[in-house]
Amino acid sequence: MNFKDKKLVLVGGGGLIGSHTVDRLLREDVGEVIVYDNFVRGRMENLSDSIADKRLRVYDVGGDIMHTDILESAFDGADGVFHFAALWLLQCHDYPRSAFDVNVRGTFNVMEACVKKNVKRLVYSSSASVYGDAVTEPMSEEHPFNNQNFYGATKIAGEAMLRAFHHRYDLDFVGLRYMNVYGPRQDYKGAYIAVIMKMLDAIDRGDNPTILGDGSEAFDFVAVEDCALANVRAMQADATDEFYNVGTGKRTSLKELAEMLIELTGTDGEINYAPRSTATLVRNRIGDPAKAIEQIGFTAEVDLREGLKRLIDWRASHKAEVEDRRAKSGVEI
Repeated sequence: MNFKDKKLVLVGGGGLIGSHTVDRLLREDVGEVIVYDNFVRGRMENLSDSIADKRLRVYDVGGDIMHTDILESAFDGADGVFHFAALWLLQCHDYPRSAFDVNVRGTFNVMEACVKKNVKRLVYSSSASVYGDAVTEPMSEEHPFNNQNFYGATKIAGEAMLRAFHHRYDLDFVGLRYMNVYGPRQDYKGAYIAVIMKMLDAIDRGDNPTILGDGSEAFDFVAVEDCALANVRAMQADATDEFYNVGTGKRTSLKELAEMLIELTGTDGEINYAPRSTATLVRNRIGDPAKAIEQIGFTAEVDLREGLKRLIDWRASHKAEVEDRRAKSGVEI
């Protein structure tokens, strides 16, 4: 899709990945960008860098994907839609009925609205949670679905519904399976990335960062700025009815992560180790980026060291906002 004079709607555009995608889109020759968000998890502060741009508008009629008539009205004249809205992993674990309502029925509402309003293309935020623990490494998109939690189940359902809508209604779409996303504006609600914020909290107060487990668990940490780039590339690409890993393909253990944070913050602390959580979380997940590179032209640009520097700088310049995010998450410092 050529963005010139196009209207693009970001469902959940006030969240972590959504707001960075707004920033990235406004660097393009786009016509209009609409944020549709109920701001339960998203924040207006996330849009502060972009809100002055006259091409950006927060849809003021409503922003809930369960309100189907309002949702459809937001899609009037839209050329493309990005779907970011979802309950997060641990919330899905605690409230599986709500997980179904928002992540499955809500996604159906978005797809149905796209068909009714003749939206040309939909980019769907899936998750590497569909894979569960790695059987092979790195994981290609052909990796089996070994998910064991409600969040991953809702993302698998979303992918299946998208494929069915494509073949039933010719809905043009692609889905993105993000690895472990981190970066400026992140909160404490991501089951995997919150570990970075909690480690930095410990360092800020002069304590040692804590790892649950022995530190050998390893992940593919991808900067949120790269996730935004992946969304833009996915909307621009010609590929359809496909799913893509969004990651770096690089393996980083939690021990290596903690050591890097200690180095970047200039502290002399040691790493604390505690019993591993009993939550249904994976221990090993590194994605193969080859398909995304080849088919949608996405290559991660931000290495982990640079990405963590950006996060540390953001925390330092947004202390009150970080404290508010921490307080709302119930995390004690």
